[in-house]
Amino acid sequence: MAQTPRRTALPKLAAPMSLAEFRKKRSPLRNVNKDRRQKLKPLDRLALWITTRVGTMGFFLIIFAWTAGWLAWNFLAPTPLRFDPPMGFILYLFISNVIQILLMPLIMVGQNVQGSHAEARAEHDLQVNMKAEEEIEVVLTHLEYQNQILMQLMSALQAQTGGVLANVTRKET
Repeated sequence: MAQTPRRTALPKLAAPMSLAEFRKKRSPLRNVNKDRRQKLKPLDRLALWITTRVGTMGFFLIIFAWTAGWLAWNFLAPTPLRFDPPMGFILYLFISNVIQILLMPLIMVGQNVQGSHAEARAEHDLQVNMKAEEEIEVVLTHLEYQNQILMQLMSALQAQTGGVLANVTRKET
């Protein structure tokens, strides 16, 4: 009489978390840039408004034109019409101040450009992450469906093997 290999019962595995349970557990996505803007105080909004206006090439050109006009008027206008005649050390002080006045908006323009670029990059990252999350949800849905199919197959196989084993044991006795 040939011995049939003894079959051991498969261990019961804990059911994985369903997609519905996963969706309940996760926190919703939020746009941090929008949240941050809404939490600004009025003085912070004013400072931001001034910064965005001063940090433009238009403002730089206005300051440059005003400075060039002021300097030209005080050097080229008839002496009685000059309202701020230059003196040696004051002229040097003025030139250093002009450099500071012109550099400040240029630096702010650069910072605004970098900031808008960083914000656009962050917005793009958020969109990519949201798309990835949607794709992951699709994969999880498919895996959950496949898990259900496998569980049904396992149940059907256990029912079939249970009947076969019962027949075998009855024939052996």
